[in-house]
Amino acid sequence: MNTIFIGGSRHISRLPSEIKDRLNKVIDNQHCVLVGDANGADKAVQKHFADAAYDKVTVFCTGDHFRNNLGHWPTHNVEPPRGAKGFQFYAAKDREMATKADFGLMIWDGKSPGTLLNVLRLAKAGKISVLYNAPEKKSLNIAPSSWEVFLSHCSDDLRSDLKARATPEEWETAKKIDQSELFVTKEQHSVESDNIPNVVSERELADAINAALATSDPAKFVDALGAYARQHGMTQIARQTGLARESLYRALSSGGNPEFSTVLRVVSAIGFRLEASRVAPESETVLGSPPAV
Repeated sequence: MNTIFIGGSRHISRLPSEIKDRLNKVIDNQHCVLVGDANGADKAVQKHFADAAYDKVTVFCTGDHFRNNLGHWPTHNVEPPRGAKGFQFYAAKDREMATKADFGLMIWDGKSPGTLLNVLRLAKAGKISVLYNAPEKKSLNIAPSSWEVFLSHCSDDLRSDLKARATPEEWETAKKIDQSELFVTKEQHSVESDNIPNVVSERELADAINAALATSDPAKFVDALGAYARQHGMTQIARQTGLARESLYRALSSGGNPEFSTVLRVVSAIGFRLEASRVAPESETVLGSPPAV
């Protein structure tokens, strides 16, 4: 079971059939859903889950009152920054959903910067999103390593709108997110996926862990391990390891610094083991073997 942040553009009031299919898979797999209270895509997603009498939904709102809660689900009230108005007033709840979720599913009208900012927030936290472009009827898997490639294909006006709405920290992250190919190759940036949250295969994520180990870069290894752990289910890993779920999120998020004992317990929980593999000197072979997981 995973936690999925589902959001989208206010101009989308009717859900495409592909999105309905994805939401039905969320129900079938009993994933937890985080959704906002706005009109448009938020309200349409709420209606779908309310019609299905699905109860694993939490509605996030800014301030004391929600605008829509069609299923009478629990609400999570987020205090806005002091003096925040307009877009920034409501963005506070989106930032918190991105922090708490394992994956994202965003329903985009092809021009809304707010929806793309949620993809950025998820990427900033080392998480993968499916971005459904409603006008083009296409789904894109956007991992932290592919965000900048996606951004480079956006129009100048859209990038300008994103920069205007993002916080300085978010925009700095947008420019720095690494294109290290840890999660997908350039050819796979636009690959569609039929499943949520399995937007990237376990084999690809396992290969990413090995690739990160081969770089001897602890940060890349933590990012890759965290991506796999989130797809495996952080709640389940917390149960297996006896570690707090919130602590695992912090330790395995971008910039996290987990203790080695935590790494070993997580590796064991997801069914892997670390093995030492001698890298032959250049005099013996041209290519050394990366450590295996």
